[in-house]
Amino acid sequence: MAKYTPLSSEETLNLAPWLIASLAIGPLLFTFYAVYNLYFHPLSHIPGPFWARASGIPSWGHALTGKRHIWLWQQFEIYGNRIRIAPNTVLFRDAQAYSEIYGMKSNVRRSPFYTAFQRNKHEKTTLNTIDIAEHAAKRKLLNLAFTDKTTRAASEFMTRHVDRWNELLLCSDSGSEWTAPVDMSEKLDTLVFDIMGDLCFGRSFDIKEPDPQNPLRQVPHNIAEYMKFYYPMCRSPFLSLLLWLKPRGLDAFFELVTPPAVQEYNKFVHENITSRIALHAAEQSIPEAERRQDIFYFLAGATDPDTGKPVYKENDLRAESSLLIIAGSDTTSVSLSGIFFYLTANPRCLDKLTAEIRSTFSRAEDIVHSSQLLGCQYLRACVDEGMRLTPSGPCELPREVLEGGILIKGEYYPPGTIVATVPWVNSRNQEVYGPDAEVFRPERWIVEEAHGVTKEEVKRARDGFHPFLSGPGNCVGKNVAMAEMLITLARTLHRLDVRRAPGSTVGGGGPDQGWGARDAGQFQLFDAYISLRKGPEVQFRGRRD
Repeated sequence: MAKYTPLSSEETLNLAPWLIASLAIGPLLFTFYAVYNLYFHPLSHIPGPFWARASGIPSWGHALTGKRHIWLWQQFEIYGNRIRIAPNTVLFRDAQAYSEIYGMKSNVRRSPFYTAFQRNKHEKTTLNTIDIAEHAAKRKLLNLAFTDKTTRAASEFMTRHVDRWNELLLCSDSGSEWTAPVDMSEKLDTLVFDIMGDLCFGRSFDIKEPDPQNPLRQVPHNIAEYMKFYYPMCRSPFLSLLLWLKPRGLDAFFELVTPPAVQEYNKFVHENITSRIALHAAEQSIPEAERRQDIFYFLAGATDPDTGKPVYKENDLRAESSLLIIAGSDTTSVSLSGIFFYLTANPRCLDKLTAEIRSTFSRAEDIVHSSQLLGCQYLRACVDEGMRLTPSGPCELPREVLEGGILIKGEYYPPGTIVATVPWVNSRNQEVYGPDAEVFRPERWIVEEAHGVTKEEVKRARDGFHPFLSGPGNCVGKNVAMAEMLITLARTLHRLDVRRAPGSTVGGGGPDQGWGARDAGQFQLFDAYISLRKGPEVQFRGRRD
């Protein structure tokens, strides 16, 4: 073994100039980089905060805080409807810009932002695939598993879970007619996760049940930690370097430093999909009508219309199911949390909605996915208004401009530019929703000329409203998600009275939260690609009429 020999004094002195040069060249290169971005970059004329135009570091820093959507809202308020928040990124607050960016024929693709969600080179899903042709092929096949038949089958699972959840909401030792206050976000997480377990993995995880020994009760928390771990990488100004390093050893390093909660989530997904694959194989010997017809059933049974062969191999099923459990549970529970937050803060709206539900259906058991439920006009308006103010992902879904460039609002943007709109900001755009854009007012979605709501106003609101995105990247499970929200809200309000816990401010803004987050009437979100949140604190009792 070679013996270690320390450097001599002379050798150390010879290294000194190189060390000094190395320390000096970094700031010098950054200075040149920043000056170019500020004054010579093709996008240098677009307004935005000084340091963000110079470097992507400020945007990344705000992503680490979870309040990047608030920062972006502030920049739009300062600089107008078009801002540059990183050297190569331009964001818009405009309905026309939205359609020109996310339309079916837009000359863009998903940006490398999505690739950072890929754990390793083998885990390719519809979410993290950015090649246009490959993504279109994956999406076409995924669509085969999300049909009207899927939604009808899924609604049967939903109603069973909602009924049990309603029973559990009334279990309280408060000693009064109202239950003890509960954090509605936590309660909804348990309900929606159990539903998604039934739909994706073939069994309920029963985390809504009052069993503190259930080891799966931590899974919703683990999902949140999973997103908080990967999301900052996606927003990193060094994303190109990270993506280059990932298959060259960085993936293995990330596996070593992955937080325990994230490792537990990955283990949970692997074990449960393995069990569901085994169940699917065992059911091949029984009649199709007797098989468990959940979303996994439709995924595993999907066949390529051109070849007749199964669409998904085992690794594909694992990857897509992991994606669906996150997309299908957190996003739906976020929207429902926001809906309950705003309804319990607006008794007039809550009473009007409750009256519509109870007058339309004689029994809660009659509330199923049907034309009658879809015809509840005020119910749908409340859901839309809640989703508007509580986007399931508050920040932009970035698109990369392809060769040939793109025209947005009549202005040309060169290839490689990252363009997008911001859901949190769009939902509060006064040019679309009027001066009361931050107010929960479901009536804005219902044409009623006598009360001043015109067809033009409703159309303008609809044109600026995209809770499930649009174009080639729209949400494949939007019909299932909408059915879940309508059934949960309608059955709950048919059976139970609900109110905000007296004096509770959990979930709202406050004077210590800064500009854009001070309003106690605004439901506050934590940005981790999906929206994380707390509250509202609510109480229930059996209906009194």
